[in-house]
Amino acid sequence: MVKRLSSVCVFATAVLLAASFTTAEPLVAQVDTGIRPVALVTGSTDGLGREVALRLGLSGAHVIVHGRNEERGRAVVAEIEAHEGSASLIIADLASMEQVRRLAATVLRDYDRLDILVNNAGIGRGADTSIRSESEEGYELRFAVNHLSHFYLTRTLLPLLRRSAPARIVSVSSTAQQAIDFDNVMLEREYDGARAYAQSKLAMIMMTVDLAEELEGTGVTANAVHPAVYMATSMVLNRGGTPMTTIDEGADPVMQVITSPIAGSGNYYRQAENVRANAQAYDAGARRRLHALSMELTGLN
Repeated sequence: MVKRLSSVCVFATAVLLAASFTTAEPLVAQVDTGIRPVALVTGSTDGLGREVALRLGLSGAHVIVHGRNEERGRAVVAEIEAHEGSASLIIADLASMEQVRRLAATVLRDYDRLDILVNNAGIGRGADTSIRSESEEGYELRFAVNHLSHFYLTRTLLPLLRRSAPARIVSVSSTAQQAIDFDNVMLEREYDGARAYAQSKLAMIMMTVDLAEELEGTGVTANAVHPAVYMATSMVLNRGGTPMTTIDEGADPVMQVITSPIAGSGNYYRQAENVRANAQAYDAGARRRLHALSMELTGLN
């Protein structure tokens, strides 16, 4: 359900509110100057990404809707436009680096600014966690989709984000985090879908910490957020999970990280709380290894 930012009920308890954010501010300064900010939300044809895209569209941003399903994507664009918003659609499968590159190239070709990048698209652990799948390039699928695709997209769009500052990068992560074994990153040995998912989500946080250090003083911030526990998304429902929270509840903290003037940079938010992630996120050596590997695997070297 789309809600106006001024009336968003963001937190479950007043304690969390006091510990983290104040009420939401206007989307970005450009709204007040008559310039429509541009936001790209990956995986925004369904679930959490769809709700975030709708809220951003209602708040005054032009939303670049991304997904694999054109029919669902056009429906999201139509809904944003029905509320006098502005949106466009780019179709790309993040399991294919060729399509990820096309996605980034299309944004760079068609837009002269990018104020908000929400790295949301992802694959869960799977209904059968013993089944190992690979991306088009032969990489473990969850690592490829959840991390590598967003690593490439973020690095490639970084110059545009810098030129659009103040700008924000928000990566949707998870409390499910497991340290990366750099001798078995693709989990060709002892595969487990839950482990694959957890290491890919930690990789997103590690990328976030690196970005915050690199972008300090530029006006571009990078944060990661765990939105909610077992939301009623297709990721949960398709593996037979029982939802514990709504998509609407999960979108609240994501929007707060996007809009809050005190969100900072390099942080990991567990819903409303700014908390510590898995220890490997703060290991500079591990982050260097992940960065080098990600550069190599995405062809950015």
